[in-house]
Amino acid sequence: MIRTMNSCHMLIRDTGKGKSVFADKDFMSGEFICEFTGKICTKEEYVRLHDPDNNHFLQIDDDRFMGPSNQADDLVNHSCNPNCGLEFANGRIRLRAIREIKKGDELTFDYSTTMDEDCWEMSCLCGDENCRKVIRDFKHLPPELQAGYMALGIVPPYIAKKINPSC
Repeated sequence: MIRTMNSCHMLIRDTGKGKSVFADKDFMSGEFICEFTGKICTKEEYVRLHDPDNNHFLQIDDDRFMGPSNQADDLVNHSCNPNCGLEFANGRIRLRAIREIKKGDELTFDYSTTMDEDCWEMSCLCGDENCRKVIRDFKHLPPELQAGYMALGIVPPYIAKKINPSC
């Protein structure tokens, strides 16, 4: 099944790892792809509501999570070598390219860049040669990878301030 998300230039396809999101055009590094949306809830609500085997929640602050939107943003998969990252600015969460993306490429981001909750982890299926095998909170990433993500501007403020208090 293929669904086109024209306003965001994305395609949703069934793959061997479930539904995945693909670029429907070329994106340049830094280019906006789509905005993440969903109902905001507390950590307590998140712990009660999320399905550990099919989790579509996104941590957006120390005690705030964005629930599923039932849109393409719920289906952007993790990769240990992502081509996208999330930018947190002006109360919005936007997926943007962190390197050139060609039409037909799967859109991915590193889930660890938003995780600081100590209550969920997942086995990784990305298949990258540098796959970490288990996706966990940002604090568990190697320092050089943390620094690289910080330099790209894709680490949310609630995590960045713990790494660099002047953020």
